[in-house]
Amino acid sequence: MEKQKEKDPLSEMLEYNKRFVAEKMYEQYATSKYPDRKIAIVTCMDTRLVQLLPAALGIKNGDVKIIKNAGGTITNPFDSTVRSLLVAIYELGVNEVMIIGHTTCGVQGMDGAEMLHLMRQRGIDEEHISLMKHCGIDLESWLHGFDETDAAVLETVDLVKNHPLVPKDVVVKGYIMDSVTGELKTIE
Repeated sequence: MEKQKEKDPLSEMLEYNKRFVAEKMYEQYATSKYPDRKIAIVTCMDTRLVQLLPAALGIKNGDVKIIKNAGGTITNPFDSTVRSLLVAIYELGVNEVMIIGHTTCGVQGMDGAEMLHLMRQRGIDEEHISLMKHCGIDLESWLHGFDETDAAVLETVDLVKNHPLVPKDVVVKGYIMDSVTGELKTIE
């Protein structure tokens, strides 16, 4: 008896995409590039939030701009998350920013030294790691997570509120979402 070959997850996704387009399932998601609620959300890339966050906030396609990264925080005032916020504010009409962290975040307590160890285990040459150091990048610090989610969210709120390129009339607030229930708590 021959074992049936299993499809890999990427192939399954690509096959589904062909059906999605062929059956015009996209029509229910039609909207413009401008967020109807004029809100941008910076949040974590955590898999638990993919459907939970929009469901818990009653967000539908076209309502908001969602910017995701590891930890849902901003570690550098000139990183791609800030650039995305500036585009959202100046080009797309956003006037409110929500920074949403969440409970049991994987970035909380993340150890930069351990990540470097894992990189080496996966075959990243020491030469490449040394090159980063010679370019002035402290990889261990850059890869380090945060200790307290509340504090990390507040730090990001402060960075956005006081960023020299963010207008003072943009409202910026911080929140923590429960990764199981979707309950949102304001952080001040």
